[in-house]
Amino acid sequence: MDYKDLANLIFPDIKEITYYEEKYPKRELPEGAIVSRFAPSPTGFVHIGGLYQALVAIKMSNQTKGIFFLRVEDTDQKREVENGITGIVNSLKNFDMAPDEGMFTEIEGKGNYGPYRQSQRKEIYQTYAKYLIEQGKAYPCFCSSEEVEEIRSKQEKAKIRPGYYGVWAKCRNVTVQEAIERIKNGEKYIIRFKSPGREDKRIKHHDVIKGNVDFPENDQDIVIIKADGLPTYHFAHAIDDHLMGTTHVIRSDEWLSSVPLHLQLFQELGFKAPKYAHIAPIMKNDNGNKRKLSKRKDPEAAVSYYAEEGIPSQAVKEYLLNIANSTFENWRRANPDKAMDEFELQLSKMSVSGALFDMLKLLDVSKTVISKMTAEQVYEKSLEWAKKYDQELVDILKDKEYALKVFGIERGNKKPRKDISKWSDVKENIEYMYQELFEKDKKEYPYQVINDKETIEKILKLYLEKYYDENDDKQSWFDKIKELSGELGFAKEVKEFKANPDMYKAHVGDVSTVLRVALTKRTNTPDLYEIMQVLGKDIINKRLKR
Repeated sequence: MDYKDLANLIFPDIKEITYYEEKYPKRELPEGAIVSRFAPSPTGFVHIGGLYQALVAIKMSNQTKGIFFLRVEDTDQKREVENGITGIVNSLKNFDMAPDEGMFTEIEGKGNYGPYRQSQRKEIYQTYAKYLIEQGKAYPCFCSSEEVEEIRSKQEKAKIRPGYYGVWAKCRNVTVQEAIERIKNGEKYIIRFKSPGREDKRIKHHDVIKGNVDFPENDQDIVIIKADGLPTYHFAHAIDDHLMGTTHVIRSDEWLSSVPLHLQLFQELGFKAPKYAHIAPIMKNDNGNKRKLSKRKDPEAAVSYYAEEGIPSQAVKEYLLNIANSTFENWRRANPDKAMDEFELQLSKMSVSGALFDMLKLLDVSKTVISKMTAEQVYEKSLEWAKKYDQELVDILKDKEYALKVFGIERGNKKPRKDISKWSDVKENIEYMYQELFEKDKKEYPYQVINDKETIEKILKLYLEKYYDENDDKQSWFDKIKELSGELGFAKEVKEFKANPDMYKAHVGDVSTVLRVALTKRTNTPDLYEIMQVLGKDIINKRLKR
């Protein structure tokens, strides 16, 4: 009896590996084209760190005229959540990151290298497991989970490295004859990889992001096929990345310690290994300590959070590119109107330690992104968000023509308004433009330098009686506020006030603030002249008289 007899007993009706090597030929792509993938498990929500990896992978593929595909690693079926794949697919779609190939719904995939769902590739993995058994590079292991736990317990007590290796690999030296008899007797088993490695030897490896690293060789006889016939992650990814032509595995650096095992699997299977690029995790400052963004503690860890808050997907991607390459910020400053696709991301310039997630910075990026949108785009996106999350805002936006005027204030200028950082800000930022909401607002008027009632009344009364004309252009309007300021004894120019501060109680800017607060109950708003043009004569009269 030899290894082939054992392999045929375990996998009797399995194709030869040549079948799959021919079925999935080498991709015909330009020189230097990167084939990358996003390969999540459908075991919960998509983490912002996962989206970050996917963005880096898709960027590298696109800029080299390569391929980006979505593979779903669903071999751990006990942990799978309902509609988990739909959640992954929709997350990529919502961020305009749909893959070139891969899963497109819970059950459907697109592309010539599928299936793109690992649970549907069972026979492929078994073909390669059979091949390893025939080569004497894999074997059936009859140890129960209790026996494996007992081995671990003994190792812990003896304070030695845990695992199934060397003298602890009880089934490694079971003869072919004995293995065949035990299988025929109905004993349960799994398939393990027979590692040729030694822990006292080291391997050198070049990671595209981390640079040169070295590790002890892998000597663990890991499980490659579980009792349910499905593979483990380690085995499946090696076969899939080979057959799907992956050139770069871009993944979280929690997998860095698996590199010796993964390189060993590629070698023993006779495959060329892809390049590995391990991305540092996104960190959070927690009372002065850096820690990873946590699914349990941090709402911003979930990709769904950004949709709920109404932060545009483009802003999130711009911010993540800023984390990915420190050169992005300067590039964006020099190219404010270019599409982010034109920025050339470099893996070698990615940080080897985790970047800190800064929500304020993200919202600042988001303000800039929204400031470049047209009034129509802001209206449509606000309404789309409101239909899911805020019925009151839907009602406010019913009069589209008026809403477009409101959103059009100080938009399209050289320095457009930057008061909206997310769609959930919109209601608060525009409610003063709606009379019914303005009247409902019981906040105190936040008057500033000029805050005594008598002076405020004088300013408003005089403005309405003598200086307000709805037909004024912007320059005439402001000139009249200067005249009003002078008439009441305030400095007509700010520089005049600064030159002689003892001569004046306030200046023209303070006078216009009185108007602003009386009309909006705010000290910070977009351009006051434009606000007044939209509000119109009747509302202005009503508010100033009040």
